[in-house]
Amino acid sequence: MLALRLTRAARPAVQLRRLLVAAASAGTGFLLLSCLGYALNHPEAADAAALRLAWCALPLAATVYLALAVARTDPGTRPRPGLSAVGLGPARLMAVSALTTALSCALGSALALLFFLHLRGDLTGMPFDGAAADVLAAGVPLPVPATATLLAVLPATATTTVAVALRPKDPRPPARGGRRAGRFGAYGDAATRKTPGTYGRFRARPAAKPLAADGGAPGTDAHETAPLPAGGGAAGADGHETAPGGGPGAGTPAPGAAPPAPAGTPAGLPWGVALVAAGLTAHAYAGRSDPAPSLVVLLGWLVTATGLVVASPGLTHLCGLLLQACRPGALRLLAGRALMTEAARIGRPLGVVCAVASAGCAMTALYDGPVPAFGPLSALGALVVAGSTVATLLTAAVEARQCRAGTTAALLRLGAPAGTLRVAAALRAAALLALFAPLTLAIAALSVLPLSR
Repeated sequence: MLALRLTRAARPAVQLRRLLVAAASAGTGFLLLSCLGYALNHPEAADAAALRLAWCALPLAATVYLALAVARTDPGTRPRPGLSAVGLGPARLMAVSALTTALSCALGSALALLFFLHLRGDLTGMPFDGAAADVLAAGVPLPVPATATLLAVLPATATTTVAVALRPKDPRPPARGGRRAGRFGAYGDAATRKTPGTYGRFRARPAAKPLAADGGAPGTDAHETAPLPAGGGAAGADGHETAPGGGPGAGTPAPGAAPPAPAGTPAGLPWGVALVAAGLTAHAYAGRSDPAPSLVVLLGWLVTATGLVVASPGLTHLCGLLLQACRPGALRLLAGRALMTEAARIGRPLGVVCAVASAGCAMTALYDGPVPAFGPLSALGALVVAGSTVATLLTAAVEARQCRAGTTAALLRLGAPAGTLRVAAALRAAALLALFAPLTLAIAALSVLPLSR
């Protein structure tokens, strides 16, 4: 009931993203049911029916990826202060997100079933009744268990993926130092030795060790903590007494404290380049035989696509670094730092889009003329995959904008013109397009070159 209320009370942009998930689910469900119709119409061609069903894994994965991106950007299921007091903790919000995804995918599956029955001629009274009766096995009764199983695959997969990806995580890092049994069975820190008379010597009690700078367990820093002064405060990093609340003032860091560490560089660029090279090598090996082995070609495509997805966050980070090269001004500095911060969030969906675009360019270059095998179902599958990946990239851009809302508001309060922020966003998009468009075309050309000879 709560998921239904949040779905109904959402903003139009959120509803549009959920409708995109429902549309992609409808397309994928219709493709799965079309495979069932082909199997019923051609019972002797079991291998061809299994191959058609295996190709449906691509639109299925693209739809699940879109559903996960939409669930991440849903503002109705985002944790807020005070929600745990009314029973809406992180686990409950994760369950609401999973149920909302299940509702969107179930709506798409129901639409796919209605459209499938309409084209078979089982439902009458609308245009195009029975337009595909010969293809969808209209004369054969539709098996209910198989239909229900195929329609339940996408909602179950998407719901499970969202529940696993958005599961509550413990924000506290695990303790680093080992612990051992102290005096009288009490657990103590293994790095600290307590000698007899520690608590009574010179009337001093050791203060509790603060958390380490890297967020580790207490007592992992190299300096010993000083005894508590008479005023009840704690000694600061510069030796002066601080307030009992924690720092010099309300939450202000100590003067000698280290600044927070910046986001690390994505580490997948070398591995992604290696995977892309391995995929291109597989294509070159397949091009040596006159009929190219389809399994090797498919394996090469999968390895190349995986390499693009793995390397894209590092390439996005590199693009941000290049924007800040050669004495940058405020505009280039702002655009480059934003790209470096959003590299992991934007890079993977951008890599998926590049993989799909390179595959489409390669398939277009391989076939000179019109191919009869590319029928309406193939066009529907390509539309579902391409539309889902582009929608996922746009949804990731919306998520990045939501995460950057605090920084944008701070810049506007400081007097930064709104036009400057828009120009910085356009500069980021142009830089990404200038880097990834030639890369996509180059990978497509290198993949086709061995196979077209």
